[in-house]
Amino acid sequence: MRALTVRPGPEPSTEVRELGTPVPADGELLVRGVALGVCGTDREIAGGHYGTPPAGRDWMVAGHESLGRVEEAPPGSGFSPGDLVVGVVRRPDPEPCGACARGLFDMCRNGRYRERGIKELDGYGAGYWTVEHDYAVALDPRLEPVGTLLEPASVVAKAWQQVDLVGARSWFEPRRVVVTGAGPIGLLAALIGVERGLETHVLDRVERGPKPALVRALGAEYHSGDAEDVLDAVRPDVVIEATGAARVVFAAVSGTRPYGVVCLTGVSPAGRHITVDAGAANRGLVLENDVVVGSVNANVDHYRQAAAVLARADGAWLERLITRRVPLEGYREAFDAREDDVKVVITLDGAG
Repeated sequence: MRALTVRPGPEPSTEVRELGTPVPADGELLVRGVALGVCGTDREIAGGHYGTPPAGRDWMVAGHESLGRVEEAPPGSGFSPGDLVVGVVRRPDPEPCGACARGLFDMCRNGRYRERGIKELDGYGAGYWTVEHDYAVALDPRLEPVGTLLEPASVVAKAWQQVDLVGARSWFEPRRVVVTGAGPIGLLAALIGVERGLETHVLDRVERGPKPALVRALGAEYHSGDAEDVLDAVRPDVVIEATGAARVVFAAVSGTRPYGVVCLTGVSPAGRHITVDAGAANRGLVLENDVVVGSVNANVDHYRQAAAVLARADGAWLERLITRRVPLEGYREAFDAREDDVKVVITLDGAG
């Protein structure tokens, strides 16, 4: 079979290799790869910024946004050949912390978790892959064209769960949400905001291309102005921050109504400095009982929640999020980000 591999590190490289078809261990599914989503994390690993291969070699199979079809399933697994599935990304650390031991590995306390295609485990970018049956999530067959969206949707499902948990410490009936960033995470966050009946606003830098139209098709309002101005005008109860841009983050922190919840999902690059009034930010957070919470990754329950969200969504709208599909042989095009990209997908059919 063919697989997309990456060698992270000071001299990074990506290539398509011929590998043997994996043999499933006890309790594992054998899955034929259908497609692989590409995100900023994959591009950073390919660029050598981070990524850790499995022990004993300097490369790994790339990719964490999976989609495949079951070829073999062990008895009692709950899966059958032909089922459409996605593999969960993260695994608990070998000596589980309290969170990992309870299946909450997205909240790992000691950082020794492993992640498919990112940290110490091969990814899903291959003609065939295996996955433990309890780390596989079934998808509605109608979602095959957009199934690679499940992983980013799981991140969003967790973010909204965090908002709910934080808000539940007192009376909480949010009416408005601002989502900063109109990439896949932002657009899927807006999808859930609209589904919840919230007045939903999305802020991004671009004024043309597919993003404004995708937001408006949801019934949400699109903004491309200054973050502080937009937040000051909207005064949301909730902000889902998906850019990682420092100025946007601090605008969000100070831009909510009292008892506001800001959930940060974007990771800010280190080494960039901005000037902020820390005292004013602190004063606002304290006097208005505001909360800023970080959220990353997802556990199995979040994947299942996300699968339900995608199954309820307008399939035609979801398909519009995938702006480019490239074959495995053309993977370099997928790693070349373009201005109009929302989600780029590598097709794996025929890689077996």
